[in-house]
Amino acid sequence: MDMDFEACRRAFVTRDPRFDGRVFCGVKSTGIYCRPVCPARTPKRENMNFFPSAAAAQEAGFRPCLRCRPEAAPDLGAWRGTSNTVSRALALIEAGALDDGAVDQLAGRLGMGERQLRRLFRQHLGASPVAVAQTRRVLLAKQLIQETRLPMADVALASGFGSVRRFNETFQQLFGRRPAALRRAHGEVAASHGVSVRLAYRAPYDWPAMIGFLEARAIPGVECVAAARYARTVSVNGAHGLLVVRPGDGDFLRADIRLPTLSALPAVIARLRRLFDLAADPGQIGTHLSQDPLLARLVALRPGLRAPGAWDGFELAVRAILGQQITVGAARGLAARLTDAFGARLDDPAAAELGLGRLFPTPERLVGQNIAALGMPRSRGAALEALARATVADPTLFSPRADLESAIRALSALPGVGGWTAQYIALRELREPDAFPHADIGLMRAVGEAEGERPTPAALLARSQAWRPWRAYAAQHLWAADPVSRELARTRSHDRHAA
Repeated sequence: MDMDFEACRRAFVTRDPRFDGRVFCGVKSTGIYCRPVCPARTPKRENMNFFPSAAAAQEAGFRPCLRCRPEAAPDLGAWRGTSNTVSRALALIEAGALDDGAVDQLAGRLGMGERQLRRLFRQHLGASPVAVAQTRRVLLAKQLIQETRLPMADVALASGFGSVRRFNETFQQLFGRRPAALRRAHGEVAASHGVSVRLAYRAPYDWPAMIGFLEARAIPGVECVAAARYARTVSVNGAHGLLVVRPGDGDFLRADIRLPTLSALPAVIARLRRLFDLAADPGQIGTHLSQDPLLARLVALRPGLRAPGAWDGFELAVRAILGQQITVGAARGLAARLTDAFGARLDDPAAAELGLGRLFPTPERLVGQNIAALGMPRSRGAALEALARATVADPTLFSPRADLESAIRALSALPGVGGWTAQYIALRELREPDAFPHADIGLMRAVGEAEGERPTPAALLARSQAWRPWRAYAAQHLWAADPVSRELARTRSHDRHAA
């Protein structure tokens, strides 16, 4: 958002929810920063100072408001569409890139210098990469303090603080009080010794479309999907557990997380936000795509449609390779066989009640295995085993890269991955908003159904240039409109050469 003073002030005077998460107001007279939807009285003009991110406000010396709770705002920083590099850097920070590493290492992963990355952060977020990482940590801790009954030592661990002492010092410095003083009288905690957190998004959100997509691809024993619930087993940094995600009674999802160690919580939240595409701004995306008459009709039908993500990059790549040239249902069956044969068991009573008891196989577990014996072409089994070897050799294979083109090149070099699969992984795992598998038969069929003539892959690619930088969402709308995709599990003929 342009930090024009009068425009920002109008957003706060009218309490306009469209700007929630896009602009924050630092109040000079109180030292507090707020969201546009804050119920407090609007400050005097001379006391208002505006920032493009919570990190910028916090770095300027303001502390979070206890009434409007900035940690509950939609996180739109990565989807402004103004800097793809900042978007990718934010995704890496959220996944913990600065927990143990330095800014120069983060910049190196993005193919640029440290000074350039710092300049981009200042330009687009008004804060340094380190300030962004620290603000995320503080706001997560504040959320856990106010929404759960976790002991303070567990909150410090779960939010990424290195020690309870550092945790206490930070809150005393920022809020002028001990962390316990921020606790609400009735925090919530998930059933069976888990932790329950809210994951905010910008409305509208098409939950039925999201849950329908996940249900069609759910692996028995690993995932259990119902109309109002998504559950799955997970393994994060060696910790095995269970997740259950439900729609909340507001603009948020409720995630119940059961893990033996809370240190994995930030990584779990980052993955869930990616899986359910919670950082997207449907208004911005829909406005851009609606310039095309075909997409305008589709966006009007599904204004809250999101691009489903993936829980894990290796898992998604395996699923995509299994699905080559067969139906979604058949691929799901193969994934179930693979999990039964090579996935570790999860001994958790809560998971067992949902019919869940397996973890998706790790790449280490598939190395050296005769995967083709499960009932697939020998070449495909060999491709999966080679993919596992490559992932073990380079654990960052499925991390964001400098740009979409370099990501596609790197993914296409993997065993069993051709052009379609590379674009699909970039769309769902790397969260590249402009990824577009233009050779997909479902996309071409949807356009042909609407306009009377099915385009060639080249023609569809040419037309998609007008949809940039949101082609991933254009693809999602076209898939949702494809009559065959709606009624049947698609048979794909892509990537024949890859298998």
